[in-house]
Amino acid sequence: MKTIGMLGGMSATSTQIYYRELCRLTSERLGGLHSPELLIRSLDFAGIEALQAEGNWDKAGDILNAEAMALQRGGADFLILATNTMHKLADRMMRGLSLPLLHIADATAAVVRGEGLRRPGLIATAFTMEQSFYLDRLSAAGLDPIVPEAADRADAHRIIYEELCRGVATPESKTRFVAIAARLVERGADAMILGCTEVGMLLDEGNVSVPVFDTTLIHCEAALDFAGVTHD
Repeated sequence: MKTIGMLGGMSATSTQIYYRELCRLTSERLGGLHSPELLIRSLDFAGIEALQAEGNWDKAGDILNAEAMALQRGGADFLILATNTMHKLADRMMRGLSLPLLHIADATAAVVRGEGLRRPGLIATAFTMEQSFYLDRLSAAGLDPIVPEAADRADAHRIIYEELCRGVATPESKTRFVAIAARLVERGADAMILGCTEVGMLLDEGNVSVPVFDTTLIHCEAALDFAGVTHD
């Protein structure tokens, strides 16, 4: 079993989900008392969020790079970044490292394509929905992603940062997210990518009318595959 280096804390809620799911999936695959080999570096998200708001992505990238280096020195065989938005800095983060990064958008696109779907809706932070770093990756994989209209993008972004990143999931916000997903389906979405690692707190197959692809769960499955954690 390879050692997974996980850079998280963005948000802490997301990283808790990652750890829980990686442990659950490893137990399902191997049985008994098995658990994944992990190195976890969890950052203080308040500082990262402030840099995001300032648009100081260079400094944020330097922080991620230093932490990724620490995971490499600690013995990680490969890295996962437990956040969709901060994949904006994936290249900067990996500067000078010799181990691979398992990119969340690539893993997600492969699963969506494998199901024969091509036009997924994408619900995420405004950074992920509006900037090219993520959408271009999906397009390069042969997908034609659809993002919500401006008002829905703003609403989703606010709920993610003010609620989901704090571990809060309210019925009102669930209703809003379900409506955003429904409007994407009306515009032709044949699938729904939960493109923020906390969005699975509100949306799933039970309240979305098209197949749902939770990037956190997909990333965890892909990480265990890469680590050689195979079913007995």
